[in-house]
Amino acid sequence: MTTLLISHPSSLQHATPTGHPERPDRIRAVERALEDERFATLQRVTAPEGELAQVELCHPASFVQGVVSAAPRDGLVELDADTTMSPGSLSAALHGVGAAVLAVDEIMTRRAANAFCAMRPPGHHAESKRAMGFCFFNNAAIAARHAQKAHGAERVAILDWDVHHGNGTQEIFWNDASVLYASIHEMPLFPGTGAASERGEHGTIVNAPLRAGDGSDAFRDAYESAILPSIAAFQPDLVIVSAGFDAHWRDPLANINLKEQDFAWATQKLMELADRHAGGRLVSILEGGYDLEGLSKSVAAHVMALMRG
Repeated sequence: MTTLLISHPSSLQHATPTGHPERPDRIRAVERALEDERFATLQRVTAPEGELAQVELCHPASFVQGVVSAAPRDGLVELDADTTMSPGSLSAALHGVGAAVLAVDEIMTRRAANAFCAMRPPGHHAESKRAMGFCFFNNAAIAARHAQKAHGAERVAILDWDVHHGNGTQEIFWNDASVLYASIHEMPLFPGTGAASERGEHGTIVNAPLRAGDGSDAFRDAYESAILPSIAAFQPDLVIVSAGFDAHWRDPLANINLKEQDFAWATQKLMELADRHAGGRLVSILEGGYDLEGLSKSVAAHVMALMRG
């Protein structure tokens, strides 16, 4: 089995205001990085459009319909100060959902070893009833729920290493003992959540905040002392990664000083854990990463590790 790369041209059609960090060039940078001959054996497929019923696994129908209704025919519409919709945004968001669902289907049925969804907009800030932080629908959360509903997964672990805390994923699973949400992120930083004391109703929320200026040593220590042991103890049937690469030292939106080698190391460690506890089942979904060079190098390191290269 090979690593599956899932993408769709609609990611390029989600327009944002001039100067906005979450822009189509992010996907172009990822695509260029993965055109290298090192990635020739990747299994590449096009994402289907997600169904509204799949979105409603994590978001109430009233919210989903509100997002659908907000989609403009031309120009841009603000959902909040950071989150805008263009005529191509709804299609991009739904294909992001479709990519996450397809990835789960392929991994849970053993048609691929693992998967990386190279899609935008990101999703982990989207709460059950609120679009925010560049995000409309929470792709990682939907993937977890789909794994449970369609494939009988009893326990799913979501690891979020985006430099911004995934408040949306935490909110969706706060009261759910069947999904572990573990996050390593910078604090204080947008969106202001993610303190270590935030544990959820069942102790299945694990936050390992870093401080501005922290680098590889602090990241690796928190990863090995807090994140990985929590996931191992949970013994998930599937591991999902909210793979943001904005903790890279070049990124303009944060102050953590990781290098692309740190993402490769984190991926390898997580794959070892997935091999032991989840039959190797791992799905990775792109979140943030706003410096194009840092993003492209980090994605390349991450995907090469997924390929066990």
